[in-house]
Amino acid sequence: MDIEQDIVIVGAGISGLTASLALHSYGLRSLVLESSECLRTTGYALTLWPNAWRALDAVGVGDHLRQNSVPFRGGKHECRRVRRKGLLEALEKELPQGTIWYSSKVVSIEESGHSKLVQLADGCVIRTKVVIGCDGVNSVVAKWLGLPTPISAGRSSIRGFAEYPAGHFFKPNFYIYFGGGVRFGFVPCDDKSINWFCNFNLSNATWHQNMSEEPVKLKAFVLSKIVNIPREVSDIVQRTEVGSISCAELKMRLPWDILLRDIAKSSICVAGDALHPMTPDLGQGGCSALEDGVILARCIGESFLKIPRKDVGDGKEDVDPKVVAFKKGVENYAKERRWRSFSLIAAAYAIGFVQASENKFICFLREKFLSMLTVAAVLKMADFDCGNLDIYRQFS
Repeated sequence: MDIEQDIVIVGAGISGLTASLALHSYGLRSLVLESSECLRTTGYALTLWPNAWRALDAVGVGDHLRQNSVPFRGGKHECRRVRRKGLLEALEKELPQGTIWYSSKVVSIEESGHSKLVQLADGCVIRTKVVIGCDGVNSVVAKWLGLPTPISAGRSSIRGFAEYPAGHFFKPNFYIYFGGGVRFGFVPCDDKSINWFCNFNLSNATWHQNMSEEPVKLKAFVLSKIVNIPREVSDIVQRTEVGSISCAELKMRLPWDILLRDIAKSSICVAGDALHPMTPDLGQGGCSALEDGVILARCIGESFLKIPRKDVGDGKEDVDPKVVAFKKGVENYAKERRWRSFSLIAAAYAIGFVQASENKFICFLREKFLSMLTVAAVLKMADFDCGNLDIYRQFS
């Protein structure tokens, strides 16, 4: 089966659904291709900073998500913990029926004149003017663009989800502990559940790679590293079911690849983890994906709105003004996101390096001076405004 669609988005994750919904605000329909059979709701909750809430407000789902989340205590910055499942479902719910194709794995992308031919594993070929890769760290679209494969950051992260049916006493806030060669922290999701993490260097003497697939050993490893923290904190790990514990090596894109390589070409671009996979030390993975989706849609939408209304139609590709407008919009997006993406990756890695270091001199600086600088850097990166979707007219 061959079909035509102006805009194809690969991946129904945070950036993909946000981009599709924001494009819909401009009257631009998109087709979202998701390789899974349903929404990928793995991962328990996300910390959403002010930049994320501005993006969610731009696409009209911010208030709905605020009703189901609790703000963190103190500070002037809006910060809330939101379930990943709830976030994706809120975005999906606002999309026109049929926007997402599940079980649709992209196997190749080819150029054909001004068109792109997206081939799926089931043999279907989609002819499109724009391809947006929101397909994660192992992005097919990023590979087509020639972006190098993300590298190991030299660290791994063990994560868990603890439930308290009768409720817990921790206030909505961040809790971080250092020592034993690890960085341990936790964040309450609500009054009955807590997300925790344990980041550590792969060079850690007591770590063995074969542990990564054995939750019982992962739990024991974390407990052995947090013996000096308060009992009520270590109890969070103790009460975590082994089925709610996972481990993943932290990956990142080299920052200079963002500056020196193509992140957009021939109306094909990437967003989210396909563009800027980073370590979790800034807490900006999901937040920056929301930024990407809004800014990409705004750039494409504004270029589209500049086309005289009488010229918008289904003309031949070689004269279709939408081809030129979409190409310009994708180019503008790449220009706008290049430095921001570079900064996010570099800042996340730098903060993680300082926090994970076992060097005595760096540990001294971290305890005396760098901790405040780290907090300032996190807040500065979170205070970003993706802008509104300035819609002057809509087309069905």
